[in-house]
Amino acid sequence: MVRTLGSASVVSALLLAGCGGDLAPQTYQGQTMGTSYRVIADCLADMTAAIAEELDLVNGQMSTYLPESELSRFNRSPGDQWFAVSEPLLDVLSAAQTVSRASGGALDVTVGPLVNLWGFGPDVMQSATPSAGALVQAKARVGHARLELRRQPPGVKKPGEVRVDLSALAKGYGVDRVAERLQVEGCTDYLVEVGGELRVRGTNAAGQPWRIGVEVPDPQQAGGIQRVLSLDGTALATSGNYRNYRVVQGKRYSHTIDPRTGSPVTHALASVTVLHESALWADAYATAINVLGPEEGWRLAQSLELPILLIVRRENGYEERYTARFEPYLL
Repeated sequence: MVRTLGSASVVSALLLAGCGGDLAPQTYQGQTMGTSYRVIADCLADMTAAIAEELDLVNGQMSTYLPESELSRFNRSPGDQWFAVSEPLLDVLSAAQTVSRASGGALDVTVGPLVNLWGFGPDVMQSATPSAGALVQAKARVGHARLELRRQPPGVKKPGEVRVDLSALAKGYGVDRVAERLQVEGCTDYLVEVGGELRVRGTNAAGQPWRIGVEVPDPQQAGGIQRVLSLDGTALATSGNYRNYRVVQGKRYSHTIDPRTGSPVTHALASVTVLHESALWADAYATAINVLGPEEGWRLAQSLELPILLIVRRENGYEERYTARFEPYLL
């Protein structure tokens, strides 16, 4: 994973030392989407208001916690009828559907009922695992293929009982929005990070490409660096399941729920890091591969020629595996 100072999320980003003091003339940081953000940018003007504007826009469109967000209103709609949405919300849903199809349903923005049933959502898990009947009922409310999208005019249709949660994608999209706004404003070099998903361009204050550390996926080695990457014009997202879990009757259950089975994953993948030109797409593919596991995830990455790094649990530690397109970024 990648860890940034001040981020409390499972996936975070750590800017490695050796960048020559302050990384850039301006640093902006704060809270958004239930997590922290950090922007380091070389700009002629102050970007505080511009950054807040972009992040507030995304939050107002895609939050499931704000009752009047666009997504919350869509989720409350009666269903089986077209609901008018903004272009940004439609773009994120369209990207999600593309990755859902490519991954055979491993990414599913309607998986919330299953996540909640296993105790990783708003409801508290009971002392036992869900019953077969409860699983059947929850799975009946899940299915990305049950969403219909249309471009003109922008709209989405769903069955009444289906709810959409874009938590796995909204942060990446927010990163993209801020990065693109910085470019429009003439910022030449920047790093944008929201909850661990990030996108960089240009160089740091030392005139070198941004260096990002991929963390060892082991809570007992907190802060340990598995790999160092050199990035420019690239977005990065990491997904893993080694920190967030529950123990029920002596058995460990991962927070990563496979929408295809309705149950927590049991594979040995500890974390996956995906590089892409877009943080939204990196986020989506990382989420899908984290569900698929090391074998299925590797095959998906190979078929799409994705730059990825897998860190897999083995009896005597961890094994890493990366695609040919990932190798040029390694230091």
